[in-house]
Amino acid sequence: MLDTLDRNDQLTIVYDGKNLLRYQYGIIYPPEGIDTAYKRSAFIHPLWTPHGQVLTRIQPPDHYHHYGIWNPWTHVLFEGDTLDFWNLDKRSGTVRFAGFSEITSGPVFSEYEALHEHVVPKDGVNKTALDELQKVRVYRPHENYYIVDLTSTYACPTLSPFKILEYSYAGLGWRATGEWNKMNSEVLTSSGKTRLDADGSLERWYLLQGSLGNDLGGMLVMSHSTNFNHPEPVRIWPVDMNERGDVFASFAPTKNTDWLMEPGKIYVQQYRFIVFNGKLTAEQAESAWLQYSQQENAYQIP
Repeated sequence: MLDTLDRNDQLTIVYDGKNLLRYQYGIIYPPEGIDTAYKRSAFIHPLWTPHGQVLTRIQPPDHYHHYGIWNPWTHVLFEGDTLDFWNLDKRSGTVRFAGFSEITSGPVFSEYEALHEHVVPKDGVNKTALDELQKVRVYRPHENYYIVDLTSTYACPTLSPFKILEYSYAGLGWRATGEWNKMNSEVLTSSGKTRLDADGSLERWYLLQGSLGNDLGGMLVMSHSTNFNHPEPVRIWPVDMNERGDVFASFAPTKNTDWLMEPGKIYVQQYRFIVFNGKLTAEQAESAWLQYSQQENAYQIP
């Protein structure tokens, strides 16, 4: 049985007593002495492997605005202002949890759907510029892996459009465990790129994996074929990041183009994660993506 446990502003999906995924809906503040502008809710952390290792990281000292798995937009034109929902210290925008519309537990999967508001400080009040319904479904684990489907449905809550401007990074980000570095982890993409040349490439999927203590594990992240600007550009940190080779990756669909979201329309982005222990090959990753891409939506039972 997959259970959802709601405690201390956190929703945790658990299988057979083991934590798999935690959604943080309460606000988390940065460490004492750090600008409180870095506070944030509405993100996934921790994400655990089937063997219990943590694959995500929040509030690292080099980027206090990094929050596990999260998806703000970086460069947005809204009502004549250029806004940044990613770099929180700019104080021009943030994303916040605004309520659950669904929480389900069951023998095959558990899921939740949460409303995320992209808010802008404007004329002394917080104005919502974009609504996102984020649905996350976690399927019952197999021995060494499990599947997570994440779908974001966007809509403009005002009569104003929300124009995401081309920028080098934005979208669905993953700040990986601090255990990984250039010596004990690797990046592989659907076009055959590695960490040396993947940044900016157009991809169906990307794979991060590496050592986790005395074990191995990682996550395959797949973009659905119906997504905006698919195959999507990726942002992959260089191999010498912070000298030690810290790991960050994202699907950034506006890395090479603008995206105009208009009032009265809805926009859907779908992603699938395969969270695993052991090691995946490129052939296994491609086979998983082909199976995923043949589904009309992410919520067919795999």
